Amino acid sequence: MIHQTALIDPSAKIASDVQIGAYSIIGAGVEIDAGTWIGPHVVINGPTKIGKNNRIYQFASLGEAPQDLKYKGDPTRLVIGDGNTIREYVTFNRGTKEGGGITQIGNNNLFMAYVHVAHDCHVGSNIVFANSASLAGHVHVEDFAILGGFTLVHQFTRIGGYCMTSMGSAINRDVPPYLIVSGNYAEPIGVNKIGLKRRGFSDEAIRAITNAFKLLVRSHKSREEVNAAVQPLADKHPEVKRFVDFINASKRGIVR
Repeated sequence: MIHQTALIDPSAKIASDVQIGAYSIIGAGVEIDAGTWIGPHVVINGPTKIGKNNRIYQFASLGEAPQDLKYKGDPTRLVIGDGNTIREYVTFNRGTKEGGGITQIGNNNLFMAYVHVAHDCHVGSNIVFANSASLAGHVHVEDFAILGGFTLVHQFTRIGGYCMTSMGSAINRDVPPYLIVSGNYAEPIGVNKIGLKRRGFSDEAIRAITNAFKLLVRSHKSREEVNAAVQPLADKHPEVKRFVDFINASKRGIVR
């Protein structure tokens, strides 16, 4: 199951059914769980933990030191969940001491070619990163988001669940859940209605989210007026409450 040209550090912990292709390098402190397939010419450095049933394609580089001048060799980590597809030339960096020490990847994500996830990012589950989408350090991406090709995300930014970014979006502020954003710098286009419908959101919930979007993002009223107007929707619909809570918790401000 391991090609004879692969280089495996003796300290690596690899499940018995893991497949590793030609000329791949598995470094010290790497753990790889059952069912994972690693193609040729992949480099994985530790400390890195990789879960079950992942597919990692050629020329990916996972668990390398963070691209941060403050990093001085601290034993930080990369943790990858289960069922992820990681395509060609994808790069995931380990965390930094200042950022909590861990870069975290969830489950069942698709990372297309040339995606970059920098140090201390936290990526949820069921997310699609199209070709060359890139996260700077300390970015949080919630479940079921879709990042279009060549999307660029500024450090310390949050990407809300079920949102979608168009090709070439440059994001320097938080993107609330459920929205479609586009542009450089990115601006909201509207609610991701088709995506929400596909994920099982009811028509009533989508209408409520759309009304909340108009109040919270499109309105020019004061925050006090907007919060008062949207509160009945948040009380009735947990989806709207999540939308409101995300915006109120924003430290960078939201896209507008």
